[in-house]
Amino acid sequence: MTTAPTAGSGTTEPAGRTPRRRAVVLLVGIALLALLTDLLTKHLALQLLDDRPPVRLLGGAVYLTLTRNSGAAWSIGADHTWVFPLITIGVVGWIAWMALRLRSLPWAVSLGLVLGGALGNLTDRIFRAPGHFVGHVVDMVSLFDPYGQVWPVFNLADSCLVSGVLLAVLLELTGRQRDGRRVGAKGDTATPATTGPPTGPVSAETAPTDAEPRERA
Repeated sequence: MTTAPTAGSGTTEPAGRTPRRRAVVLLVGIALLALLTDLLTKHLALQLLDDRPPVRLLGGAVYLTLTRNSGAAWSIGADHTWVFPLITIGVVGWIAWMALRLRSLPWAVSLGLVLGGALGNLTDRIFRAPGHFVGHVVDMVSLFDPYGQVWPVFNLADSCLVSGVLLAVLLELTGRQRDGRRVGAKGDTATPATTGPPTGPVSAETAPTDAEPRERA
């Protein structure tokens, strides 16, 4: 003879792990896809754009030009390349910690993009010339100018990072939490509304009354 599980006994934990598992799988899948695509585009850029003038696309809105950047955007921190791998390792650790309670698929997409972009540029820092942890990042996309005078030359990893951060800001502004909850404008957590008629006995105080009183005989 078996007894029915009581409320709060923890029997919902296996089902509760399913959203987390889906979210983590989505996060890892997007990160791997972003990383592999970034490595492929950098390989193609090194093979096709080296020692040639910029390639003009879309009437000059986009140029493909190969550059190697030792710093961040606009070559900021070019003399302190070793700092960027340490920052990236910290970001990767933070995302891993966030994944422990991740149950939101939109947040999984955001964190996956950030993770994939961070790992793409970290790979350059570690394995490319001139040496380990001081390698230069391969960039190849320039907007409105062939040499990055309007916007810094960037790569796919940078695009993933920016897209992931923008999505995270949007999710925060709309009150979407990483554990799947949604917080309202006043900070209260939204709960699903119940529908259907009330169950149980209806008291005289709550019983429905006629819109108009009946005339007495």
